[in-house]
Amino acid sequence: MSKIACNILIVDDEDDILMAGRLLLKQHFASVLTTSDPYKIPSLLQERPVDVVLLDMNYSTGATSSKEGLHWLKQIRQISPDTSVILMTAYGDIELAVRALKEGAADFVLKPWQNEKLVAILKSACQKNSSKESRTAETAEQNNTVYHYGEFIGVSPAMQRVYQTIDKVAGTDANVLILGENGTGKEVAARALHRKSKRAKETFEKVDLGAVSATLFESELFGHAKGSFTDAKEDRAGRFEAATGGTLFLDEIGNLSLALQAKLLTVLQARQVIRLGTNKPRSINIRLVCATNMPLYEMVREGSFRQDLLYRINTVEIHLPPLRERREDIKLLAEHFLAIYSQKYERPNLRMNQNTLRRLSEYHWPGNIRELDHAMERAVILCDGDELQADDFYFAPSEAAYEQRQMVENIADNYYTLDTLEKMMVQKALVKHAGNITHAAKELGITRTALYRRIEKHGL
Repeated sequence: MSKIACNILIVDDEDDILMAGRLLLKQHFASVLTTSDPYKIPSLLQERPVDVVLLDMNYSTGATSSKEGLHWLKQIRQISPDTSVILMTAYGDIELAVRALKEGAADFVLKPWQNEKLVAILKSACQKNSSKESRTAETAEQNNTVYHYGEFIGVSPAMQRVYQTIDKVAGTDANVLILGENGTGKEVAARALHRKSKRAKETFEKVDLGAVSATLFESELFGHAKGSFTDAKEDRAGRFEAATGGTLFLDEIGNLSLALQAKLLTVLQARQVIRLGTNKPRSINIRLVCATNMPLYEMVREGSFRQDLLYRINTVEIHLPPLRERREDIKLLAEHFLAIYSQKYERPNLRMNQNTLRRLSEYHWPGNIRELDHAMERAVILCDGDELQADDFYFAPSEAAYEQRQMVENIADNYYTLDTLEKMMVQKALVKHAGNITHAAKELGITRTALYRRIEKHGL
């Protein structure tokens, strides 16, 4: 009997059900995967295409509400919209079945199932997927964009806009400036641009400008001739030459001094480099991508970053949102890292409860994805049981909460008068906003006129 080219995933917390389902279905279908842990669903859907998920409705001991099944149905529909989901439960409930079908389930079966009926339902689901050509390259690319865009993970509107911008600009040679806080994935975005570009088969050269000293800048980026300085024992091409034909990624460009900015601008304008110790110009052919977490536009106004260089490097800008502005993605990212570190540290049964996921989603993540990555690894290492608890994570207080607590402690210790407190608040706002009256007044919740009166009152 020939098997149907269809990949099945069975998710149930009972090992007997998984074994029975696998023994039955592997006779009819090309691939049958099983897992007792629903939290592994995202990683399994990433690793390989899955045509149909046979999904249990209840996972907690004694649970009969089927809320978990509906939750995972929604997750699967988000991650892989073309995957059909067949829900199964030991509790017959017509209203629940109707709700599940409305929310995207392909069908609904009761346990214990009838073998012939289950096989027929799965065959029908596989045929529907085949008729939609759900495994064509085009659809796979669309699914990838929804959930897993290269090394990016996210379904939030903010990330969808990032994906769309990358898709639009990747095929051009336009210079791109990537802006975002530390840990938001600026290098990941740069590599995605390269991978989707016409230069994808050529080199991707990364330079961390924050780690290049001023004395080595020209040698590192433009190259040098033998004998041009003490340690120059041979001719050496710089990073610009090394990246010719491909992409040059200049990370932390906001760290450059004005003198080094001028040298970089000269090369970008001429599209040529001159190795240190020579007079011979060498043509370069690169796609330039730069990144920084620094406020370049403010730096231009302050005179610490050249406006002409900014115009040269930012033909297109990509703004990567901080994790606190894409909270829809925190759960997906946490599950992704949990799958990685559970495997790395041989903790295959680890899972997260809903309270832990809620705390992760509510936390402000000042270190963004990098902090979440490290937090998940630490929690996996330190967790005592098979379920990650909120107490396994360190949640640092927010900056606002910390400042508020410090102020309360100072007030309690010193018994300041109201006038003194007012003066302190006005001073703090003015210092924070570098004397900008409009911004300081906005933070204090008063008008500019009211702030001027208080400045005069306190002799500031």
